[in-house]
Amino acid sequence: MVDLQIWLKEQRVAADAYDADQLLNRFIGEMEKGLNGEAGSLAMIPAYVGTDGTVPINKPVAVIDAGGTNLRICIARFNEAREIELAHFSKQPMPGRDREISAAEFYSVLAEALVPLAGQFESIGFCFSYPAAILPDFDGRLLHWTKEIKIPELVGKHIGSGLIEELEMHGVFGKNVVVLNDTVACLLAGLAKGQTFNASSYIGFILGTGTNTAYVEKNENIGKLAGYLGGGSQVINVESGGFAAFKRGACDLAIDDESENPGGHVFEKVISGVYMGALTLGLLQALIDTNRFSDAGAAALSVMNELSTIHIDNLLAENGRDTGVLGSEAFTDSDREIMKTVFASVVDRAALLTAVNIAAAVVKSGAGRSAENPVCVNIDGSTYYKTFGLADKVQAHLKQLLGARGLHIRCIQVDDAPVVGAAIAGLTAF
Repeated sequence: MVDLQIWLKEQRVAADAYDADQLLNRFIGEMEKGLNGEAGSLAMIPAYVGTDGTVPINKPVAVIDAGGTNLRICIARFNEAREIELAHFSKQPMPGRDREISAAEFYSVLAEALVPLAGQFESIGFCFSYPAAILPDFDGRLLHWTKEIKIPELVGKHIGSGLIEELEMHGVFGKNVVVLNDTVACLLAGLAKGQTFNASSYIGFILGTGTNTAYVEKNENIGKLAGYLGGGSQVINVESGGFAAFKRGACDLAIDDESENPGGHVFEKVISGVYMGALTLGLLQALIDTNRFSDAGAAALSVMNELSTIHIDNLLAENGRDTGVLGSEAFTDSDREIMKTVFASVVDRAALLTAVNIAAAVVKSGAGRSAENPVCVNIDGSTYYKTFGLADKVQAHLKQLLGARGLHIRCIQVDDAPVVGAAIAGLTAF
């Protein structure tokens, strides 16, 4: 009978199948390629916003948060305690999710919410959670839609200028808009709290259905913008879900091959929540021929088409919550122990790779060399916080990776980070 721990290592799912320091160096190497415009797996998209601006008190700003599921629009301001206050809040399903719509329909939805509030704001912070090339004027050109949004007319178009044109058609003039990625917004959302403990730099990290990272880079290190920018620094959207300079196992490759974008976002496919259940099922089905499972358990596994990450996570956590078919009589307690071991290994690897990702951003920032001035890392995403044991394991790996390099961080969580970050961008960019 195969040794399960050895088998998991051979499948490159176990954390000890990887050399963390080697991974860290490779990650930084890919970051540098992207900054210099060289071929690599990390896009390293300049956001053209920095972290030096002071957030004005009691100045209103309009906020649009176009997420994967919902579109949220409101007026925001920061009070004397630097806490965000929201007014005229509206929420609806993201346009184009249920059916294909035109660009005009999309902008009319935005205008319908903003035009009646036009007298209350000068600028708009637009958190746009889709791949976009950000431009020096803070606009964003949509590269392609993800998350099943169907507005084909907008692909290749400038999102911000399109909104301004729509507002002007309704008689609203003189407004500014800042388009930013949700991970950049996550980073900016940490500013207020980070300033209270003298943070030396900022990182935004998201691990949910997908994953991404943003950090602050010196302009002099952004080779692909050489001659355009002088001194100072700006936020970089790493697009870290695309990191590919690491070896994956057979089940990882199968998940990738069956995905909507084979060969793309391969790092995301080994650490984010939407893939964990599918990866675990693939591993369990690959184990069937090793005679580790009961006959009934093997038969049940062989016909399963999907495995909910929530169900397998509840099984591992033993929290008494729904485990779906995993709790049925088809499986013995021994079968379930194997399932828990396999999923725990998937989580262990995700924790290591997540820590490498964050550590690479810390190292590349050049900050955090003093415990009195740590790097502020704002972490967002349900997978990070809700997956059993993941956050603690990430922190343990970070302590080891950064401690060996004399670097210091403080991890925080900001509620409603996309809205907070978009508000800060709208208030400080101009």
